[in-house]
Amino acid sequence: MNCGCEYTAFPQFDRCTKYSRYDHSLGVGLIVWHFTQSPVQALAGLFHDVATPAFSHVVDFLRGDHLTQESTEDGTTELIDGSPEIRGVLRSLGLKTADVCDYHRYPVADNDAPRLSADRLEYTLGNLVQFGFSDLQTMQTLYDDLFVGKNEDGAPELTFRTASKALAFAEGALCCSKVYVSDEDRYAMQMLAELLGDAIRKGILTERDLYTTEPEVLTRLKADEEFAHRWEVYCGYREILTAERPGEDGDWRVIPAKKRRIDPLIMHAGRASACSLAFREQLLKFQQSPQDYWVCGR
Repeated sequence: MNCGCEYTAFPQFDRCTKYSRYDHSLGVGLIVWHFTQSPVQALAGLFHDVATPAFSHVVDFLRGDHLTQESTEDGTTELIDGSPEIRGVLRSLGLKTADVCDYHRYPVADNDAPRLSADRLEYTLGNLVQFGFSDLQTMQTLYDDLFVGKNEDGAPELTFRTASKALAFAEGALCCSKVYVSDEDRYAMQMLAELLGDAIRKGILTERDLYTTEPEVLTRLKADEEFAHRWEVYCGYREILTAERPGEDGDWRVIPAKKRRIDPLIMHAGRASACSLAFREQLLKFQQSPQDYWVCGR
């Protein structure tokens, strides 16, 4: 879930424990089931990241899709169709691959930002704990405040009953969003993408290798002297330098990245940004924060 950043020595990621796409996917499926009791929607949530490669959204940087971060969803249909076990379960429920291969069809599972979906809810709750912004007991109180309401368009959406809980969640989600586009995060993902891309071009890795496991990919990288050294350098990143112009030493980059945001719905009150001027200003400031300067890790 932390896209390879947890292998670096940046302090923000030092505290992270193992948090896999599998854990996340189980969580999304369980959340959707909790709120809908719908097997088809829950399975779509469960399978939504089944095609995610090693290092997750780093591969979006590799493919030039890092501003939308959707390329990692490619291949979901193929993988489900390629599993006799999954097809058997679907048949027993009277379902087909087409029913569960696209979670965008089900608003509780996924919807357009800044709305709240099971996908955004799971990784936000998980990362609030991962990054040390909150604790499990507080997360439970936020989760218990949710129900499926109707949004401005009449579509189902996870909705908070109380404004205080919604604002606590929204402000926490914004803290996580700042981590996702921090200089450390963007630089780590860009440099790892370049490392993987060079390894593929030199035949150390193949695209197919990215769909094995991270330990297997790392074993291949470390078996080559050049890439073993580059991986060691990557893992040693501890701080970020910034500048208006690139320095003479180091690997300087200008790295734009997708800014994730959540503006949750509150029962009878609209969006959190409509209820809190302070949050609305924080959200706007985040959206307008620049990414056009040079960064370098060391």
